This record gives sequence, C-alpha cells and structure tokens, in this order.
Amino acid sequence: MLLSLLTEKTEFRKMEKKFDILVVGELNIDLILNGIQKEPEIGKEILADTMTLTLGSSSAIFASNISTLGSKVAFAGKIGNDSFGNLVINSLKEKNINTENVFVSKDKVTGASIILNYDNDRAIITHLGAIACLSADDISDELLANAKHLHVSSIFLQENLKKGIIQLFGKAKSLGLTTSLDIQWDPAEKWDINFEELLPLTDIFLPNKQEITALTKEDDTEKALDKLGHVSNIIAVKLGTEGAIGMKKGIKIIVPPFLNEHVVDAIGAGDSFNAGFIYKYLKGEGLQECLEFGNLTGAVNTTASGGTAAFSNLSNVKQTAKEKFNVIL
Repeated sequence: MLLSLLTEKTEFRKMEKKFDILVVGELNIDLILNGIQKEPEIGKEILADTMTLTLGSSSAIFASNISTLGSKVAFAGKIGNDSFGNLVINSLKEKNINTENVFVSKDKVTGASIILNYDNDRAIITHLGAIACLSADDISDELLANAKHLHVSSIFLQENLKKGIIQLFGKAKSLGLTTSLDIQWDPAEKWDINFEELLPLTDIFLPNKQEITALTKEDDTEKALDKLGHVSNIIAVKLGTEGAIGMKKGIKIIVPPFLNEHVVDAIGAGDSFNAGFIYKYLKGEGLQECLEFGNLTGAVNTTASGGTAAFSNLSNVKQTAKEKFNVIL
C-alpha cells in the first residue's frame, strides 16, 4: 500500500503542469464606499460620494492580478448559488482564471464585504457565507499536482481550511510545489495557528506590519522578523507607504515604496504586492527584485477603485507604471 502511494505521488510530480499557480481561498464581493466625511454613528446617517460593487477577497484579487501579469491561474473556493456568486465567477473567468474547482454551496450565500474608505485606511464588515465552508479535503492531489505553486490567503476567515492547512501545505511540498501564505487579519485576534509547523512548509510568508507584530506579540517589525526567522524561509512584510522589508536566511532587505500622490483607494494593494512578488519569484528573481516589483504592483493598484480595476489588462498596467511611477515594464 505504501509503495503504491509513493508511486502515485512520483507520477503526480512528473505531470506536465497546467497552471503556474493554484489559489485556494475565500471568494466574496466588495461593496466599496468612498468619499466619506466622517465615521458612522449609531442612529445617524452619513453620505458617501461614490459606490463600487466589484470582485473582492484577498485571494481573488491576488489571482486576478497575477493572471493579468501573465501567470496561468486556477482557483479553488466556495460561493453561493446567487447573483453575487455569478459576479465572482464571471469576474474570474474574464481574467482567464480556471474556475472548475470553485464549488457552489447548497445552503450558504456568497460572502460579502462592505468597505468604508478613509484616505489610505479603511473599515471592513464581512459576512462569511460560503467562505467558511471550504476545507483542505476539497483540494485533490491531482489539482495540486497540476500547479507549480500554491497560494493561500485569509486563513482566519476560513475555519475549516485552517484546520487542515498544515496538511495541505505538506502535501503540496511533497508534490513538488512551492508555497506562499498571506494570513491577513484575524477578526477574533487570537492568532491561533501553529506557525512553528506551518512556516517551514511555506516558501514565502507575506504578512503586513500589523499582522506580523500581532502574530508575534512584538511592537516592532524587525523584532517580529527575528522571532520568526528560525522557522521561516522567505518573509516579505508590507509596510504600506513605507515600502517593504524582506528577510531570507536572516538577511534583511528594506525597499522604498513607489508613492502615488493621488491614491483612489488602497483596497487590494497588499494583494497586488503579493501578485508582483510571487510573479517575479516564479521567474527565479532574487529577494530584492521581488520586493521592488511587489512595491510597484501595489502602487499601481492604488490608482483605481477596488482591488482589480488597475489591472484590467497588461497594457494598462504598463501604461500606469510608466506614467505614474516612471518605470518601463
């Protein structure tokens, strides 16, 4: 029996890869409100200047934008049987993302986030819906073996997936995939996951500065990096308007940002950083090049509303990079 399993995994490793990246994660729509003069108060009504309904979720924004950059992407997730679910599927297909493993829940609606934007910051209220139903058991060996790289995001929104995340990453590594993880914020602020076991299986760990300091209970990003260094491979920390800091084998590299003087909103900027970083990583580039390109794609993201509008096509990305940031791609 053991010999049979080993032979099967060897055959999977020899398969020709259909996809550069398999994204496993949450799917929802974003209802974005911009131009809000002040914070809401109970019993009172305030106005927003603009409203946008678009594809949301860290995972989907990442998948869409790295597909625009040129990677072949497959997505595994769950939606409801509703109009929001149709919007999600159609949006992914428009970006040439394989959706054969996006499953429809029988009893849950598609997840949704309401986002209140305040300059470079925001407040978010999310209804999980079908997001929480996805589990590691939904991801077959064959699907994994058809990809070169596995990316997972927003693990604290996906309780069922979180329970099997170590096993999923272990399986991916055994099948020859590289891996990346963006934990995103923990709404319960418990940070209850075994990173001593998970991070050694993670080739690229992609938190922002608030997440890595909360996770490590440190008050400084570099101290947090040092605390995780003994179990990590590559860590890339997003610092927003301060750029990014990366660490590999204990060596830290700080890369300055590409600043956008006229930010539309910062929704998906971190996910777009992830897309740029991993796109270059899969091309074999070094840590500094990956950080620099991640900063650029994160900045490009801020030039349009929502997480994917600035990445409508590769020509648009190149034009924005040249006109706004004086970079020729």
